[in-house]
Amino acid sequence: MTTAAPGSPGSATIDTLSLPREPTDLASRVRWIVLASSATIVAGILWDISWHKTIGRDTFWTAPHLLEQLGALVSGLSCGWLVLRTTFTGSPGERDRSVRFWGFRGPLGAWLTIWGTFVMITSAPFDDWWHNAYGLDVKIMSPPHMVLAVGMIAVVLGGMLMVLAAQNRATDAVEVRRLAAAFAFAGGLLVVMVATMVSEYASRANTMHQPLFYQVAGLCFPVLLVAFGRSGRLRYPATASAAVYTGIILATMWILQLFPGEARLAPIYTPVTHMVPPEFPLLLVVPALAIDLLLRRAGRGHDWRLALGLGVSFTALLLGMQWYFGEFLLSPAARNWFFAADQWPYMVRPGAWQHRFWGVPTAPDGGLDVPALARGLAFAGLVAAVSARVGLWWGSGMSRVMR
Repeated sequence: MTTAAPGSPGSATIDTLSLPREPTDLASRVRWIVLASSATIVAGILWDISWHKTIGRDTFWTAPHLLEQLGALVSGLSCGWLVLRTTFTGSPGERDRSVRFWGFRGPLGAWLTIWGTFVMITSAPFDDWWHNAYGLDVKIMSPPHMVLAVGMIAVVLGGMLMVLAAQNRATDAVEVRRLAAAFAFAGGLLVVMVATMVSEYASRANTMHQPLFYQVAGLCFPVLLVAFGRSGRLRYPATASAAVYTGIILATMWILQLFPGEARLAPIYTPVTHMVPPEFPLLLVVPALAIDLLLRRAGRGHDWRLALGLGVSFTALLLGMQWYFGEFLLSPAARNWFFAADQWPYMVRPGAWQHRFWGVPTAPDGGLDVPALARGLAFAGLVAAVSARVGLWWGSGMSRVMR
């Protein structure tokens, strides 16, 4: 049975007897419910981080926590119902379009969403116990937060796979565009989740002159953008997902600043009067556009050579954008509502260190150590190339997902 997506490079005729072109009404509804719930989860985690920076550790029953868990429950229960419906009353075509697990049948994305929901729910008591035992989190990447993040990413990825399978099965031009746009939106949600996880290393302007910033970015983002570029069916799918990421972060950043907030937990070193927003989003749209253009020009084949070009292009363009934009974000000109620069959590001690770059390679005379910087950036390019190669492999696999 052929599984390549119609209209994709190297595609062949699909066996429409075993893989129906049109999804059932229930499957279609669940797909959009999971996608909307994924957006709710992403909004919840961004709000939750702002809550911790502004108000401090409160109770589990805060609005952001409830929003996250609500999104998980709605996603998991919807997919659970779809699995039961497909298993017991599904048509032969629906069952053929499903994945069998423990005697039950459902779409691959539904199974991943159910697992992610379970992980998210079980992380809640773990997080509560952790705070009661050890107090405040020093960093985002605490063990319970990592468990929660894995569950969130699984839910978002499950929704993305459900949309992806429908996109790959679609043959009507209007339906293809609609599902391709939904896939790009889901990809943007996944970029937001990953960017949030690595925000301690690749988000603040203070880190934009150190090699580690570009190494972390090169590890995390090319794999996603390249995979979306290869498997999406929009004209510029990677660019679209990067634009979704940018739009979500900007909207969150601008909206949160409109709401008052103050710290309720000592020690308070930085007085805050409104919700602390996330940092200005990374300028990923430009590298993403380069990825789309290179993928369109290169086509399939010679993936290692293509990955090297993608990795070097990503690193060079990100460096050219963020190096100088970081200088602007540290300047007084960026300390306003639009750019939201120089806004710190209440527990941070103010100092001159907040307005300078961190971890810059320094020579013995106090100047910039250019050779050390060049070595660090070369390693970042190599990491990005490997990440892009994984993205090419992943994207090729996703372009064949039909279930």
